[in-house]
Amino acid sequence: MSHFKQTVALKDVKCFALHGYYPEEQLIGNHFVVDLETEFTPQGFDDELAQTVNYEDLNSIILEEMKHTQKLLETVLKNIISKVIELYPFVDLVQVSMKKLNPPMPGQIGHSFVKLTYTSAN
Repeated sequence: MSHFKQTVALKDVKCFALHGYYPEEQLIGNHFVVDLETEFTPQGFDDELAQTVNYEDLNSIILEEMKHTQKLLETVLKNIISKVIELYPFVDLVQVSMKKLNPPMPGQIGHSFVKLTYTSAN
């Protein structure tokens, strides 16, 4: 018997936010790019949105959490994962990553990158 795994994801969600460890980063802000991926066993194939993860919800979660200034990107990612699990407790995996474009450091740096992955105990 076959076993299906389904992925629902958003890639390259672009945001401007005030995240950063240093006070000046929280004043001037920066551009960020977020990827969010979920994996789960499908609840069915009845062509109903209630049986899957709605990527509109994922987008809302990202945009809402990006509004809350944090020192560490890891904190933002953890908050996003917590909201996804709360809304969709059946997910087996949630992976979220964030790029901070042109981080304020000496040299030419395209982006910094942080990724956090949640895996259910099931």
